[in-house]
Amino acid sequence: MAERFHRPDGSIGQVHPLRVLEDDGRVLRGWIPAGTRIVGSRLADGRLMRDAPLDQRFRIPRVAVADRWHGTSTLRRIPEDEWSSVWWFFDLEGRFKNWYVNLEIPLGRTPGAVDRIDGVLDVVVERDGTWRWDDEDEAEAALEVGRLTLEQFDRLRAEGERIGALAERGAYPFDGTDTDFRPDPGWPAPELSPRSGEGSAPAPR
Repeated sequence: MAERFHRPDGSIGQVHPLRVLEDDGRVLRGWIPAGTRIVGSRLADGRLMRDAPLDQRFRIPRVAVADRWHGTSTLRRIPEDEWSSVWWFFDLEGRFKNWYVNLEIPLGRTPGAVDRIDGVLDVVVERDGTWRWDDEDEAEAALEVGRLTLEQFDRLRAEGERIGALAERGAYPFDGTDTDFRPDPGWPAPELSPRSGEGSAPAPR
């Protein structure tokens, strides 16, 4: 299984393979350890997105590149009908760091993948339940060039506010659940399927 991030035109931007821990068809829980091979994305001129000035990041075409998930190992909870997925970040020694809530536009599923559009705007939730917006400047830039519509931006922001309220109350998933997660040391890294970077997804709901 993989989480695939589509561009607004339906093409695939990134693919993150996941080891499925639980999947009832409505909520998927998956694991991606540091070092896992992924399909990443760069600007067509070879730069990483964050190396480009803000006013260029959503104007220059992007291309898919072979990459690796790095920095943290990540447990993900991806609800089918919510405009976000919650990521538990663990450092390279396996210690829980914080939650990162990736705001996303759900596109449903295709065989072997959960399909989403990255919402650019994100939420960081610390261990003590305090939270903050992340990438607000990028979201504004994406809105300016039409990468997000105003309707999508407003709904993503409302989802972030909902997430923040959960964090402030210490409600699930920010109640300590899975902060002690330990993967089986014998698990191999999840692998990309040969065709995981192909195909298109339905239009946003």
